[in-house]
Amino acid sequence: MKKVIAFLSLIILTSCAELQSVVDSLPNQVGVDNTTIASGLRQALDFGIDKQVTKLTQENGFYGNSLVKIVLPEELQKVDQTLRSVGLSSLADEGLKVLNRAAEDAVGEATPIFVDAVKGITFTDAKNILLGNDSAATSYLENKTNTALYAKFNPVIKQSFSKVGADKIWSNLITKYNALPLTNDVNPDLTDYVTKEALKGVYTMIAVEEKDIRTNIASRTTTLLKKVFALQD
Repeated sequence: MKKVIAFLSLIILTSCAELQSVVDSLPNQVGVDNTTIASGLRQALDFGIDKQVTKLTQENGFYGNSLVKIVLPEELQKVDQTLRSVGLSSLADEGLKVLNRAAEDAVGEATPIFVDAVKGITFTDAKNILLGNDSAATSYLENKTNTALYAKFNPVIKQSFSKVGADKIWSNLITKYNALPLTNDVNPDLTDYVTKEALKGVYTMIAVEEKDIRTNIASRTTTLLKKVFALQD
């Protein structure tokens, strides 16, 4: 029995080694080297940043996009519901809109940080990303940029709140809510909340573009993209 187990273990280890060998040699087998793979992934991310992130900086880029629209944090959802129930729906709508406007303002700060991260993709990174899941490149970008983007977004959102009057709108909204009978006072950190939601929105839209390039051959609009992503089909 021990000999059988040892034999099976040897087969499994050999198979794993052969599989890894195939993966490692894949680019060379099809005439696409590591440099080309890295260039293709950089181009895919550049397209995602240019096409999707740019949309988020436009008016209603967040507010008009159901994938990334920023809704109220849990502790403020009761504020929204209560205000609507007492005929203050327009005020509640305006409160939501200014949160999204602040995010749209902040995303303009993202592109230079993304560009630096994309340039930093190594050959090893490229191969792992290419053979990863549909959002592997986006996950790589998120790991490389999240901290720097938060630091950039937060002060812009804080300033935007003041510029678009969000601070006054929310002060008025929460004051009215807190003045209602049988309610508990709330005072959330909206700047931190909107910063994190804006970051989630950015990565969500880049992932949308990445998945499209990976799964839709028609979306590979350059020779480089066609050549590189054919490896993972």
